[in-house]
Amino acid sequence: MNKLPLHKRVQILSMLVEGSSLRSVSRVAGVSINTVTKLLIEAGEACAAYHDEAVREVTASRIQCDEIWSFCYAKAKNVAKAKAAPVDAGDVWTWTALDADSKMIVSYLVGGRDSGYAIEFMDDVRTRLANRVQLTTDGHKAYLEAVEGAFGGDVDFAQLVKLYGAAPESAKGRYSPAECIGTKKMVVEGDPDKDKISTSYVERQNLTMRMSMRRFTRLTNGFSKKIENHIHSLSLYFVYYNFCRIHKSLKVTPAMAAGLTDTLHDMEWIIGLIDAGAPEPKKRGPYKKQAENSN
Repeated sequence: MNKLPLHKRVQILSMLVEGSSLRSVSRVAGVSINTVTKLLIEAGEACAAYHDEAVREVTASRIQCDEIWSFCYAKAKNVAKAKAAPVDAGDVWTWTALDADSKMIVSYLVGGRDSGYAIEFMDDVRTRLANRVQLTTDGHKAYLEAVEGAFGGDVDFAQLVKLYGAAPESAKGRYSPAECIGTKKMVVEGDPDKDKISTSYVERQNLTMRMSMRRFTRLTNGFSKKIENHIHSLSLYFVYYNFCRIHKSLKVTPAMAAGLTDTLHDMEWIIGLIDAGAPEPKKRGPYKKQAENSN
């Protein structure tokens, strides 16, 4: 079986986590787009499995949660008139939970923004934490039931509700969010420190996501066409962000700051995860010479 050289695979994955599109990676690396896609799938599967296994028993004091919007194939308003739109076409939300001190992504989930996904997300967050935490989310109502179901009373939970003014007249019909004119801190459960009720770190990490993956860049044609590849891209990004990328202010990776590892990993290490999970090559059977026809 043909396999790309190590340096070529490192180059491809490094470009993917730095904001290059599949086709631009294909052109620069000199390989087919199918080769790039196949490597992304392999990396996504390996990284998802590693994150699920390694990010456990996280000791944290403050967890911030947020959701970031993107879309697959077409925006929700355009799906009905899109040609041959798949079942998963439309808006896609990525839920993220970040440790405010180590800046590590503790949990993530890709899907809708309804209560069912909120419950699944919070259940996963709870299973990855080793202790009681102060939890801050935005004002999304789905969090209320989800946090109660996952943590019960064993959490200090607050919501930071943003207050928006009217969109400026000059922005009508264009992408331009309304101006945030203030915030409101709402204590929901336990005794959270009001001075530390914030979602600033997780929102900044969401900006890093938009800059690090072409699929999240607004007003381009680099959006995801398949939801599976969207998830693979995220799985690769989160393991790279947690275990390989040195945080500018911490001077170590988030996983090192969180105490999950004392090793600075690199992209070759991620290639190793892929190879470790690859199936063993099938042994070739004995060569059988076709019997000559004696007739």
